[in-house]
Amino acid sequence: MGNAAAQNSLMGGHNREFLSFVLGEENYALDITTVKEIRGYEQVTKIANAPDFIKGVMNLRGDIVPVVDLRIKFNVGDVTYNEFTIVIMLNVHDRIVGIVVDGVSDVIQLTDEEVLPPPEFGVAFDSRYLHGLADVDETMIILVNIESLITSNELGLIESNPVSAGE
Repeated sequence: MGNAAAQNSLMGGHNREFLSFVLGEENYALDITTVKEIRGYEQVTKIANAPDFIKGVMNLRGDIVPVVDLRIKFNVGDVTYNEFTIVIMLNVHDRIVGIVVDGVSDVIQLTDEEVLPPPEFGVAFDSRYLHGLADVDETMIILVNIESLITSNELGLIESNPVSAGE
């Protein structure tokens, strides 16, 4: 791939790195620049009246972090919590959010040309939360637009369009 990568940079191709992870039987990935750290699942403090996919909050070195189980949110895989369950800590709009996944796979590098547009149907969640799809080593990877998802009104974790004081 070294030759192809060099050719892409000459032709203006843009390389981006993604962290790939598993939910159920599917492979997903998100922009690695949003990843703060990867940890094992720990017990969380439940929040009353929160949707099922919001497991609760945890204290991460003084920061109170909401934890979202993407397996429940996307309705994929068995939801079990054991020593293999992973929480990816993300930094989105200066707010830390944890997402629960079945496992972390690898860091993958993709050019813009390798990312296919998202389909309008047939995936477990709304395509506005997708960057697209990529075929990596004959495995289809779903590229999640994690910022869009985390800032969505549906999750309600972060204001997507904060109102300025003058308005």
